[in-house]
Order: sequence, then C-alpha cells, then structure tokens
Amino acid sequence: MSKDFLFSIDLEDPRENIWNKDRYEDRVNLNVMKLLDWLENNNSKTTFFVVGKIAERYPDLVKQIFIKGHEIACHSYSHIPINHLGKKEFENDLVRNIEAIINCGVPSPIGFRAPTFSLIESSFWAYNILRNNGIKYSSSVLPAKNPLFGIPNFGQQPKYIDGILEIPVTISNFLFYKLPIAGGIYLRILPKHIILAKARNFLSTNYPLVSYIHPYDIDVNQNYFMHEHINNHILNYLMYFNRKNTLLRLDSFIDLDYNIITYERFFRDHLSKNIS
Repeated sequence: MSKDFLFSIDLEDPRENIWNKDRYEDRVNLNVMKLLDWLENNNSKTTFFVVGKIAERYPDLVKQIFIKGHEIACHSYSHIPINHLGKKEFENDLVRNIEAIINCGVPSPIGFRAPTFSLIESSFWAYNILRNNGIKYSSSVLPAKNPLFGIPNFGQQPKYIDGILEIPVTISNFLFYKLPIAGGIYLRILPKHIILAKARNFLSTNYPLVSYIHPYDIDVNQNYFMHEHINNHILNYLMYFNRKNTLLRLDSFIDLDYNIITYERFFRDHLSKNIS
C-alpha cells in the first residue's frame, strides 16, 4: 500500500531581494514548466506555496498550475520571516498574498507556509490570524533545533493549534543533527543511500512524508550570485550543489511506493477521519 508523500514546491524567485537582481536571468517560468512536466509524467498533483509578489508577476503561470490540477497555497506576500513582523504587519502581508493569488483567477487558498519555516512558539499568535482569513492548514514548523528557526519538541504528528492543522516537515537523525529527509538543499547534499534508508524506515509510520523544494533546486544553469541572508561563499555554493540530481532523487521516492498528494487532500482526509 502506497504512503502519502506531501511533496510541495515553494514558488519563489531567489533573485527577489538582492539589490542587483535585474542583472540575472529570470528563470522562474522555465523551472516551473520542468517541474510541471515531471509531475505530469508521474501522474501526480502537488501543492505550490506561492509568494504573493510572484503571483503578481506571473499570474498566467499560477493560473496554469491550477488548471493542471495542482493546489495553490500561501507563502507570504514578500517572503519575510514571521519574527520580523508584528501581528498587524503579518495580517496585512497574508491578506496581500491571498489577494494576489485570487487575482490570478484561482480559488482563495486554504493553506499557508511561513517563509523559512519561521513559525515558532513565540509566534503562535499567527494561527489565529490565519484562521480568521480562511486558512485551514499550515506547514510552517521545522520540528527540530535549527540555526534559524525550529521547535525541537513539536513532534512529527500533524496537530491542531488554534483551529489550524499544522503539518510539520519530516525530519530524521543525521549524525548529531535532525534534518529534513527530503527538503530543499538537504535533498541535494545528503548522501542518497542515507536519504533513501530513512525514507524506507518512514514507510512504517502513521504520518505522511512532508517535503519541499524550490524551482531553483532543479536549475543547473542559474547564474551564480550571493543569495539573500547568505554571506558565506561555502554555504552559498551549497545552494547550487547537485541540482542536476534533484528530480532523479525524487524519482527514487516514487520507486519506494510514495504517492504524491496535495496538502489540501491530506487535510480533507484528516478532517473526515477525525469527524468519523
């Protein structure tokens, strides 16, 4: 029996907040089309967490993603971590994100992901704001200690907080650290045999495998530049490392009998099971 794979795509542009972004080629459309082709070849529907500014810039692309049967969810308007915003600023940002998505001609989103998984215990006030604006679920928590954000004791099981179903990213032990099994840069830099061994072990658990990538994670031809908030050339190099194998590694999860579904479908299934 196949296991739910909550693979997702954080639709953002790595050039967005660098001062000289116009010097570099716009590759968002190209990368998204490659991902859509990969999803179609695997007969899969997934969730795109879309930054509001990107929805405004590429409304036809967002509409095309929706028409192809994928879910469109929120990823903030400006991709600013929650801890940099007050309550009113966060709500204004969320509302702008929702409006930008609706203006693409798609339904009002019910899902949310915080930029850089920046929803932590001190910002749990955000759940009330999410609920009041029609959001039903969130996937914004990294349930481990992390240099940026994280809630080490959150656990892997999805749980309701202030009326919102929080679906944490899947993590596992790697040496002395707990890291996402199949998320973004970790999917590319961790040894493949270790990732797949962790994924096999996860098949026997009673919660979904939660993953994410960005369109640039498959882009082998992106111009080299220093990404926002990264001032270390070694760390910045890792942003480009092994992109050629991203989709091949995702193929391996499909081969393990993981079945990609949207977060919305998982939320509806979870809701129906709890009601019954």
